[in-house]
Formats: sequence, structure tokens, C-alpha cells
Amino acid sequence: MTMVAEGLERELSSARRNVFLLTMAQAILASAGPIVFSIGGIAGYQLLGEDKSLATAPLTGFNVGVSLGAVLVAILARLLGRAYGFVAGAVISAVGGLTAAIALFRSDFWMMAVGFLLIGMSSGFAQKIRFAAADASPSFYKPRAISWILAGGVISAVLGPQLVILTKDLFEPVLFAGAFVAMVPLSLAAIVIFLLLRLPDTSASAAGHAEPARPLAQIVLSQRFLTGMICGISSYALMTFMMTGAPLAMVIGCGFSQELATLGIQWHVLAMFGPSFFTGMLIHRYGTEKVVAAGLVILMACAGVAHAGIELWSFWGALILLGVGWNFGFIGSTAIVASTYRPHEADKVQGFHDIVLFGTVALASFSSGKVFNAYGWQTINLVFWPVAGISLILILMLAYRGRERSV
Repeated sequence: MTMVAEGLERELSSARRNVFLLTMAQAILASAGPIVFSIGGIAGYQLLGEDKSLATAPLTGFNVGVSLGAVLVAILARLLGRAYGFVAGAVISAVGGLTAAIALFRSDFWMMAVGFLLIGMSSGFAQKIRFAAADASPSFYKPRAISWILAGGVISAVLGPQLVILTKDLFEPVLFAGAFVAMVPLSLAAIVIFLLLRLPDTSASAAGHAEPARPLAQIVLSQRFLTGMICGISSYALMTFMMTGAPLAMVIGCGFSQELATLGIQWHVLAMFGPSFFTGMLIHRYGTEKVVAAGLVILMACAGVAHAGIELWSFWGALILLGVGWNFGFIGSTAIVASTYRPHEADKVQGFHDIVLFGTVALASFSSGKVFNAYGWQTINLVFWPVAGISLILILMLAYRGRERSV
């Protein structure tokens, strides 16, 4: 019994070390997201001609890149191992940042979209970090591991927007180029951390596993997986839909300054990741279904605040609620998905999940600019209630079914 306890303690100690390093790397690499979303729509708006409906196309490129990165990281993880796969993602981030900076110097809208696509691909690699932390942890520690990874976003929430504010005039009169150039040293710092990792080899565990891997369709068509994926997609797509449109609505629609819009995004990202310090404990105490349901209700409340007016408090209040709702909805949904597969089934299930997730998120970011340009800010808010409402029904059905089985 003592040997079992010692083995479990060693496993937990190793998991905590890996989670700490992955959290730091996530914090640094994920700062690209707030940078892109703080200035991407505004920069695109300024570079376009009369047709402003494509202003968020570079942000769509970012989200398409996330989906492509989810595929590429799975391939590189098998060929090189997860740690070196993450290193490749950090290199792509640096190249994407430089490409976006050059595009601003050249006033090249579509080159900027390519740069954002590359940055998004790197973010697709970073999205794998939460699964890497979960897979490297014992089952009881998985929700907390995921929470700690996303808690690293608190640093990203401060680092990204502050870099925008501090460096936007660095290469004046070419605004915002400095923020993208700053991605290079950030990427180098993340590479150093990734090289310190000692992650378990999932391919080795697959080779030594007694049970054969189940067909992908059998896993992804289960009620638990589908509910987790749909709730995760709803939480992430709604968050992106509003976050992409909010800076346009604040600066272009209502005349607020770029600094106020950037600070709004900073508060939003802090709200996205700040609750992660206790979301894992909430899941452990109340269960994943209740936490996801709470997140969906908060997203609906966010839409209510956003719909209440166009004052600064309304924008910032909605963005803060948007972040908290995303945190509960997405962390809980990720924990549900992570409970549906065995270790040797991880790569294919995670790859499928992230392709569908970020493909939908890309569509949401593209639609945000179109909807804002054609119908205005208030219409963006109206989308929340039916989407979150349907997801809420699904998660309550899953919770009810689980309660029936336990009786």
C-alpha cells in the first residue's frame, strides 16, 4: 500500500512540475491572442478601402490558423514528441508576428491576414497545452491541471494589451507594428520553457495498451462527447463573436479611444483566465455539468448587459461577464471531453475536437465583422440567447442522465 502511495505521489509531483512549466509557456505564448484581438479589427479597418465589412478578415485568418494548427500539432507531436512540437509552434508565432509587422509597413491588408493566420496556427499549438497537461496528470488532478493552464492566461491578459499600449507608436507613423515585433522575444522565452518539459510519451502508452483503440466515430458520437464539444463550441464561438466586434463597436461605432478599447479587452481576458484559479475546485465540488451550466447562464447575462446600452460601463461589464462565462463553459466542457477517451486515443480525438471547435470559431469571427457592418452592435448580442439556451438544455440533459444512472 505504501509503494502505491509513493508511486502516486511521484506521479503527482511530476504532473505538477509539467503543469507549472506548461502554464508559464501558455502565459507567454497566449499573449499573442490579446494583441491580435486588441488591434486586429481596427488595423484591418484602417487598411481597407470603402468596403469595411472585411475588417475582421485577418482575425478570421487567425482563427482558421488555430484550426490548422490543431491538425499540425498532432502530426508534429507524433513525429517529434509533444515538447518539440510546441517548440515548432513558438517558431511559427515569431514568423507570424514579423509577417504582420511587415504587412503594416507595406499597408498590405492580405499580407496581414497571412501573418494572423500564422499567429493563429501557433495558438492552435498552444491550445494543445491544456490537453498535454491533462494527459500528463492522474485522473483526479486533470480538471485542476486544465484550470492552471488556463490560469496562465491572467499573465497573457496583462502582457498582451500592455505590449500594445507600450509599443503601438514604436515605429511611428506605422502604428501597432511594434506589438507584432515583440512576439519574437516572447516566442524565444516560450521555447526555452518547452525544452525543460518531461512529458509522457503517448505513442508508447498506446503501443503497450492492452485494449485496442476504439473507432473515432464511436467516441465522438457518444452523448457525453457531443455535449461537451457543443457546449465548448458555443462558449468559445460566442466569446469570439462578441470580442471581435467589441473594439469595432467601441472605436468606430461609439467614438471611444483605442486605449479604452484595448483596456476593455484586457479586462475581458483577465476575466477569461482569472477564475481558473478556482474553477477546478468548483468542478471538483459541484461537478462539471453544473459549472458548464453556470457559464452558459453568465453568457446569457453578458448579452443582457451589452444590450442595455452603449456606455463604457456596458461594454466593459459585458466583456467581463463574457470572460467569466467562457471560463466556466470552456474549462468544464474541456474536462467533459477529456473524460471520454483513453490515453492512446487522445491525439485523434483531440485533433477532431479542435478542428471542429476552431473552424466554428473562425466562422464566428468572420461573421462578427459582417454582422456589425450590416446590422450593428445590438444584433451581435441577440445571437447569444438561442445558442447558449440550446447548449444549456443539452448540458442539463447530460446531468439528468448521469443522476439517473447513479440512482
